[in-house]
Amino acid sequence: MSNQILVPSLGESITEATVSKWLKQVGEKVDSDEPLVELETDKVNVEVPSPLTGTLSSIKVKEGDTVEVGAILGFLNEEKSNEKEFSQSTKKLNETKISSKKDKKSKIILDKEVKKENNF
Repeated sequence: MSNQILVPSLGESITEATVSKWLKQVGEKVDSDEPLVELETDKVNVEVPSPLTGTLSSIKVKEGDTVEVGAILGFLNEEKSNEKEFSQSTKKLNETKISSKKDKKSKIILDKEVKKENNF
């Protein structure tokens, strides 16, 4: 599902902002509340956070362009909860495999040292 990234309200008298820098590129995964883009006005500079966890699918306003409050900056594809769980499970499994390999190597080295000490 595609979700909009909007220019937030920046104060009563501020009606527009300039996109100073995109902090993420199209295709990058982002977490909820992770900064996506920096906006500048004559009164304030602000980072616009991601409204959800997902992937930046498109950028509609390039750096240097001026946009009005409420304008669409780009779109995010929301990461489905089962994809997120699968991703986290895969990461945990990989960490377990790495840990297990280290444990096996340690055991082999330890076994060799014990055999050497005991003249086996």
